[in-house]
Amino acid sequence: MAKAVVDQDTCVGCESCVGACPVSAISVNDGKASVDAGACVECGTCVSTCPVGAISQ
Repeated sequence: MAKAVVDQDTCVGCESCVGACPVSAISVNDGKASVDAGACVECGTCVSTCPVGAISQ
């Protein structure tokens, strides 16, 4: 696996990933999610949680 990456053009800022991340590596700023790569543990939970498919690994 790899660190999660957010497609800023696809992200709708719903914050589903924020609550799903077990290590709080995701935040929403200016209406878009962003991943703290240093905190990401590559679990993939955010990828499967995102309703619009904006997060990949």
